[in-house]
Amino acid sequence: MLPYIIRRLLLVVPTLFAIMAINFAIVQFAPGGPVAQLLAEIEGTAVDATARIGGQAGSEVGAGSTAQPGSGERTYRGAQGLNPEFIKEIEKQFGFDKPPLERFALMLSNYATFDFGKSYFRDETVVNLVLEKMPVSISLGIWTTLLVYLISIPLGVGKAVCDGSKFDVWSSMVVIIGNAVPGFLFAILLIVLFAGGQYFDWFPLRGLTSDNWETLSWPAKVVDYFWHLALPLTAMLIGSFATLTLLTKNSFLEEINKQFVVTARAKGLTELRVLYGHVFRNAMLIVIAGFPSAFIGILFTSTLLIEIIFSLDGLGLLGFEAVINRDYPVMFASLYFFTLLGLIMGIVSDVMYMLIDPRIDFEAYGA
Repeated sequence: MLPYIIRRLLLVVPTLFAIMAINFAIVQFAPGGPVAQLLAEIEGTAVDATARIGGQAGSEVGAGSTAQPGSGERTYRGAQGLNPEFIKEIEKQFGFDKPPLERFALMLSNYATFDFGKSYFRDETVVNLVLEKMPVSISLGIWTTLLVYLISIPLGVGKAVCDGSKFDVWSSMVVIIGNAVPGFLFAILLIVLFAGGQYFDWFPLRGLTSDNWETLSWPAKVVDYFWHLALPLTAMLIGSFATLTLLTKNSFLEEINKQFVVTARAKGLTELRVLYGHVFRNAMLIVIAGFPSAFIGILFTSTLLIEIIFSLDGLGLLGFEAVINRDYPVMFASLYFFTLLGLIMGIVSDVMYMLIDPRIDFEAYGA
């Protein structure tokens, strides 16, 4: 196992480098940039991400950024009336007076020590911004993953036991339809139905807590917290449990048809004892081992549009605003952090597979 882990860890560095290099190269050809954004702010013609998504708290232009990543544009539309020396001073402030390769090398050297610099348009370090937004995304990711497992595992076991029955057929149809409906469309439907959109006004539309959160007792805080989470979690759940449900069902069907199950039944064990004493333990290995990657997938791929729709100020919304506003330190730091965490969680998942089931040996497959 140790040689496999070492090889996987060594692959993290070139993989991370390739992802950062490709995205940095793409940015060089993207129109606009932080300098153009700041010039537009000065001239009063800028439209930031908050205006495009309908009223989020706007970002303020800050000075003195030390981060280096970004594009290397030199001609800015609408800046013809400004002093060229002033434009060059802004380029130097953002670090764009250096060649792209030098900026990229400096960015990687800083990121190697987890020095992500400061946001271009917020008077805050990138690390502080990420830590500030993380509780929202972590809340959505943890509760969604927990509910997905609580729903999918019993449903998958039931479908395996009742394989081919009407329950299996109808539940499969529900799972497939739920998987086919985009989460953001379901979120809009929930808002229209239950958040004062047109019919009922039962749930809040914004944030994770009410304005009077600090004055509430702790039981009231718990109720208020889950009251705000109800619609976002429902929207995220609709398409998240299909894969895990079918994986659980197929795992159980494979174990149910094995010889040791026939032997256990021949000994006179009850069906529940066979199912949960023998089959469950073996069938759940692959499901449990996949928990880290499932959590990362839900946390970093399912929350962006949900955060935007429900005005939840989390990592997804932060990354979206960074892309729209060309806030390159936040954008590249988020990419670096998410990619690194995803690669590490992939290794953790493989290790869990081998620890839970010693029969799995990636070395035998030349991994």
